[in-house]
Amino acid sequence: MVRSAARLGLRDFAESYPQEGVAKIAAVGLDGLCWHFVGQVQSNKTRLLAERFDWVHGVDRLQIAARLSAQRPHYAPPLSVCLQVKLAPEPGKAGAAPEDVATLAAEVAALPRLKLRGLMCIPPETGDESEQRRQFGRLRKLLVALNASGHELDVLSMGMSGDFESAIREGATHVRIGTAIFGPRN
Repeated sequence: MVRSAARLGLRDFAESYPQEGVAKIAAVGLDGLCWHFVGQVQSNKTRLLAERFDWVHGVDRLQIAARLSAQRPHYAPPLSVCLQVKLAPEPGKAGAAPEDVATLAAEVAALPRLKLRGLMCIPPETGDESEQRRQFGRLRKLLVALNASGHELDVLSMGMSGDFESAIREGATHVRIGTAIFGPRN
């Protein structure tokens, strides 16, 4: 399915499980594709991500960012990263607290093998479009504040198959719509 989508012009693909992503990248075997990791980053998987992916959207603490930077191969371009922000207190969801994002952004931006590109969120699921937009608007405002303080961030990674339209209305530059394109996971 990835090869078919690539033949149709899609260049950016994402995976949320490191081993599946690495296997998929090898199996697809096409140059010119950009691979994004969008799952929760575990410290014991950072080497796989640093070596095989172009982007990591779920950086939520300095320890993970430092490992990614240290493990990024010297011959590869800097790894593009987004900071994951936890907009609501949901058990089991990762992300930096909004009040901690400015400090984390400064620390991550200083790491040599990473390029801080923007922010990512996975807000609570709701069918209420106004609530979706409110949550995505909070992330957009955080990005604006970071840029006002000197960062040059250009990515808002927000929205999935069920809420991407609201995310786009609030400024999303990257949406994660695998289910809408490829169907549900087996």
